[in-house]
Amino acid sequence: MKTAVIIPLFALPLLLVPAVFAQHENFRVRPEASEVAFSLGGTGHTVHGTFHVQSGSVDFSHSAPSISGSVVVAAGSGNSGNQTRDHKMITDVLDASDFSEVTFVPRSYQGTIAVSGDSFIRVTGIFTLHGAPHELTVPVQIHINKDEFVAKTHFSVPYVQWGLKDPSVLILRVAKEVDIDLTLAGRVSASN
Repeated sequence: MKTAVIIPLFALPLLLVPAVFAQHENFRVRPEASEVAFSLGGTGHTVHGTFHVQSGSVDFSHSAPSISGSVVVAAGSGNSGNQTRDHKMITDVLDASDFSEVTFVPRSYQGTIAVSGDSFIRVTGIFTLHGAPHELTVPVQIHINKDEFVAKTHFSVPYVQWGLKDPSVLILRVAKEVDIDLTLAGRVSASN
């Protein structure tokens, strides 16, 4: 009689394992712990700066490449440490008064997201800049530790090709692509 009770108790964790891996989870971004860093090469100099992550929430599954949600960056928050340059970037190039948000909406991913520890995946989604959507695939390094989640990626945005103004003037020329280093930190929890 005791054996009949013990076997189901040992079997229970094995039955729950598929449910854990099939579970959908939510990554809620903490804006104060996240950062968008940019660098833009130019004639004899490189400009470095940051933008403020406004919000973000991403739902994903460990068992299938299912992912959705969005990450929102405030277009008017650009800061390179030079007020004149930042004003030109925010008003002339990004036109933040009309297009106040830069967003990324993930649609799918390739790879495996580990329940704990490090993972490397490629995320494909829609990057909206200056009101225009562009499909973009980015490499993402993820670290999950209990309920803490950190995602990092590096990618380039061909902003001139995508229709934004080239800020080059006279002999001061700048690159037509800007390099982005995005770090998103927050909490991960089961989603319904």
